[in-house]
Amino acid sequence: MARSLLAPPLRSSLDPGSKGFRQNRADMLEQLTVLDELLDEAAAGGGEKATARLRQRGKLPIRERIAHALDPDSPFLEISPLAAYGSDYTAGGGMVVGIGVIAGVECVVMGNDPTVLGGALTPYALKKWARALEIARENRMPYVSFVESAGADLRPGGGGGGRSAQTSHFAESGRQFYEMTELSRLGVPSVCVVFGSSTAGGAYQPGLSDYVVVIDQQSKVFLAGPPLVKMATGEESDDETLGGARLHADVSGLGDYFAEDELDAIRICREAVSHLNWRKVGPEPSLPADEPVHDPEELLGLVSRDLRRPVDVRDVIARVADGSRFEEFKPRWGPTLVCGWASIHGYPVGVLGNNGVLHPDSAQKAAHFIQLCNRIDVPLVFLQNITGYMVGRDFEAAGIVKKGSQMLNAVTNSTVPHLTVIIGSSYGAGTYGMSGRAFGNRFTFTWPTAKIAVMGPKQIAGVMSQVRRGQAARQGVPFDEEEDAKIVAMVEAGQEEGSLALRATGAVSDDGIIDPRDTRTVLGMCLSFVANAPVEGAQQFGVFRL
Repeated sequence: MARSLLAPPLRSSLDPGSKGFRQNRADMLEQLTVLDELLDEAAAGGGEKATARLRQRGKLPIRERIAHALDPDSPFLEISPLAAYGSDYTAGGGMVVGIGVIAGVECVVMGNDPTVLGGALTPYALKKWARALEIARENRMPYVSFVESAGADLRPGGGGGGRSAQTSHFAESGRQFYEMTELSRLGVPSVCVVFGSSTAGGAYQPGLSDYVVVIDQQSKVFLAGPPLVKMATGEESDDETLGGARLHADVSGLGDYFAEDELDAIRICREAVSHLNWRKVGPEPSLPADEPVHDPEELLGLVSRDLRRPVDVRDVIARVADGSRFEEFKPRWGPTLVCGWASIHGYPVGVLGNNGVLHPDSAQKAAHFIQLCNRIDVPLVFLQNITGYMVGRDFEAAGIVKKGSQMLNAVTNSTVPHLTVIIGSSYGAGTYGMSGRAFGNRFTFTWPTAKIAVMGPKQIAGVMSQVRRGQAARQGVPFDEEEDAKIVAMVEAGQEEGSLALRATGAVSDDGIIDPRDTRTVLGMCLSFVANAPVEGAQQFGVFRL
C-alpha cells in the first residue's frame, strides 16, 4: 500500500475578487512582462548581426546547441539568465548555464555564447561558470560543457588582466579549474564539446574533462595561439596545425572523439552521457503528487508591491504543496514562523515560511524543526518574506540573540538539501536564518516582488539621518532639516532600487527570478536534482546556547 501524507488540505482565506488582490495581480503581471522582455534580450546574446555571422560560418547559436543535446520535450531550468543586468555587459554575461536531461540523465550544462565578445569570460560568465560547477559538485550531477571562448576578457576591469568586481588580482583566479579536477575525483563525470576556440587557460577546460569531443575545422585548443607563439618562440604556425581537431584527435590524443560537424558532435556527446551508467542515489518520489487544491494562478495576486502589507505564507504553501496538504508543527507557538511537513511532486519536504518578524520563540521553533527534518532525512524548503529578527529591550531580555543564534546554528549545520524562494522581503540576519545564498542552500530563486538588503530602505535612510543628527548635536551646530530631508529621500530611493530582485539576479546572487505560478514546478525539478546525491541529515550540530 502506497504511503500518503495524512494531513488535511490547507484552507485559504484569499479573496480573488478583492480590490487588493486585483491590484497585486495587475502589478505582478506588469513585472512579469518586463521580465519576459529582459529574458528575450538575454536569449538574443550578442544580437542579430553577431548571430547571423555565426550562422554564416556554419555554426549554431549556443541555445540551439543545448536544445539539440537535450532529450526531446524535456525541460531546461536555466540558471541566472539575467546575469549582468544593470551593468555594461550584455544581459546573460556571455554564457548559458542550466540543468537539463541528456540521454535520460539530469546534467548541468555550461555553454559559452560566441556571439558575445567571442565567448570571452566576462566577470559574470566566471560567476556563472563557478555556479555551474558548484551545482554539479553539491548535487552529484554530470557536467557537460560546450566550449567556444576567446579566453579571459583582457580589457581593463574585465576580470582577466585588469581589476574587476569579481577578480581583483590574477592570483585569485583559477578556482574553476580546481573544481573541474575535483569533480573527477568525486566520481562526477564531465563531458566537453569544443565548438571553437579554447585558448590559454581555456584549454584546460577540455584538458580537465573526462571526455572530449573535437570538431573538424572548428575546434582550436592551444595554450598559446599563433601570435603569442611567434612572440614567445619565433615559431610560425596557424590555428589548424597548432591546435586543430585533427591534431588533437590523431596526434596529441586530447580529443577522444572526432566529429565531422556540430550536430555530429552533439550526437557523440549524447552517446557519451548514455554510457555513463549513471544512477541517482537519493530518494525517489514516495508520496502522491496530486495537484494543489488551490489554484497556483492565484499566487499572482498574493504579494503587494508594498511589502509592508502582510501575507499569510500558508496561502503560498496551499498552492505549491501536493494536494495542498500541510501538517503544521507548533501552530500555536512562535506564530510568526510557519513550520510543517508537506510534499512537492511526491518528494517529502519540511517547509519554513515567514508570517512576520522572527521573535525569540519562532527562532527557537525553527531550530527544533530543522533538527527534526535532519533526523528523518527530509529536504527543507524556505519561503522568505522576512524583515529580520525582532529588536528592542524586551526581546533582548527574552534572548533574541541567543535563540536567533540557535536558528543560525541549525541552518548552518543542517545537511539535508535547502531550497529557498524569496517571495517578498529578505532583510538583515533574517536572510541568513532563512537559509540565504551564503548559508549553503542548494538553490535560491526569487519572485519579481522580492527585495534583498541589509534592512528596509526607510530604515537605512532613517538610521543615517539619526547619525547625522547626533553628529550635529555633539558638534554644537544647527541641524539642517531641509537638507536632511533631501538626503533621506535620495538614500531611500537608492536603497530601494538596489534592493530589487533584478539587481540581485544581475549580480548572480540567486539562480533566477521565476513566475510565482512556476514555483511548484521549479521546486519539484530541484528536488529531483538534489536526489542525484544522498539525502542525509546531520549527525551532529554545533553547540547550542540553551
